[in-house]
Amino acid sequence: GATPAGWMAMCSQAVGAASLPSELIVHIFSFLPAPDRLRASASCSHWRECLFHPALWRQLRVCLLVSPVEQPRLEFLMRKCGRFVRELRVEFAATAAEDYLSRGGGLGDGGADPGTGGKEVQASRLSTHWLEELRTYLELVLCVLVSIRNNRNLQKLSLFGDVSVPLQLGNLSNTYLSKVDPDGKKIKQIQQLFEEILSNSRRLKWLSCGLELELVTPTSLSSLSNSIANTMEHLSLLDNNNPGNSTLITTMELERFVNLRSLALDFCDFTAEMARVLSDSNHVPLQRLSLLVHNASVTHKSLDNMPDDEHWEALSRRSPSLRVYIMAFNIKSEDMFRILKPSIPLERIHFDSYITGVLGAIVDLISWQYDKFLTHFILMNDTLDMSLFPDLSDNQNEDPLVLLAWRCTKLSLLAIHGYTVQAYDLIAIARLRGSNLKVLEVTEESIDFDPDELVDHDVDPMHNLIEQVSLGLGQPWHAVMDIQSFSVFTEPNCHFYREMQSFSEDI
Repeated sequence: GATPAGWMAMCSQAVGAASLPSELIVHIFSFLPAPDRLRASASCSHWRECLFHPALWRQLRVCLLVSPVEQPRLEFLMRKCGRFVRELRVEFAATAAEDYLSRGGGLGDGGADPGTGGKEVQASRLSTHWLEELRTYLELVLCVLVSIRNNRNLQKLSLFGDVSVPLQLGNLSNTYLSKVDPDGKKIKQIQQLFEEILSNSRRLKWLSCGLELELVTPTSLSSLSNSIANTMEHLSLLDNNNPGNSTLITTMELERFVNLRSLALDFCDFTAEMARVLSDSNHVPLQRLSLLVHNASVTHKSLDNMPDDEHWEALSRRSPSLRVYIMAFNIKSEDMFRILKPSIPLERIHFDSYITGVLGAIVDLISWQYDKFLTHFILMNDTLDMSLFPDLSDNQNEDPLVLLAWRCTKLSLLAIHGYTVQAYDLIAIARLRGSNLKVLEVTEESIDFDPDELVDHDVDPMHNLIEQVSLGLGQPWHAVMDIQSFSVFTEPNCHFYREMQSFSEDI
């Protein structure tokens, strides 16, 4: 077939590309990968106009930095596609504060002044960076929502934002947002646009929101018509900036979503009454349930209303193929013991913390209770001091992670950072699970060696570990040298969002 260069050459010929009917050009474009489609559209103005035909843009995934540079690009793309795109997924990523500081951000074009060092100056510059980022973030979100407000054919909408403004301190709305949007007009406009999109939708099946801007309010879902709510298949409502005592969906509202196959919520919002609604015979069997357990939420809300074993058993009877994914962020051990009911069909669990570590007893409990379901187990501890890395095997005959690998025969992913793991235990894990363990990620600083191995100068302990683990797994293996290359090394909310998306789409 002709190459893109060949198509461009046709323009100079008598029977030029411009003479082809639009329908034929669009048909040609439909067979081309995106880069070739873009090159071919440069042939002439007629082909360029055909590039943005609705048939070619049914799905659109946009991942961009929260930066003023991105705004004109986003505006152009959304102006062209927003009215007719069927599946839209937008992810906003924060610009690193370190990059901003290294460019001399907040100090003018002259860069950083070495004579103005100190924590106060750096804090002031960071504050300026956060304000600039938040201001841009609001504009980008508005751009997306305005462009799709009248799109009645939208079937899938996923919105996520990872901003560097310190949300965990609970000061986004009170400190930074009040400076960027002092009268609250932009936030109100964002909320109204979102409700307008829901109200205008006629084919929406998938709704996922995690912008941390109070985009979703407790009344947002009431904008959906009963016919759309009745046919919705996936619902994910996560907004860390929402007031601690508010719930984004009530039990009464959930009763309208009778066709829901996948649900993602804050764990504290998933009550016993909700489990009862989902296990009712009027509701189709739920396939995927993703729950984020965040310390900020647990602090402001109660765990007293969470489902007990009876509710989980009823839900599993109604939905035998139900699988649950839980991420726990900075959760105390006593709360985890309350949360981990034996009847939860737990397939994936991710512990992430920089304050509260996971006890070996928790890992042991998981391996006993969820041996028939567990496939993914992630342990992350962001403590910088390696001497503070917890050792899960303290005062135990067997390492809990080895027992996990032995009991959980479906385990396919194990990732560890910030916890001490003995080299011989890693070898045991690799031999127990073999090639069924598709992913074994352990950071080098988490690995500890037996003193006898270190004394023997004839053997390189790390080389021996790599060799033995590779043999056990039946594939090449090495420790993760750079934490930045760790597959789960992302901001916890971001990782939860992406994992939840793939988990739910796997139905």
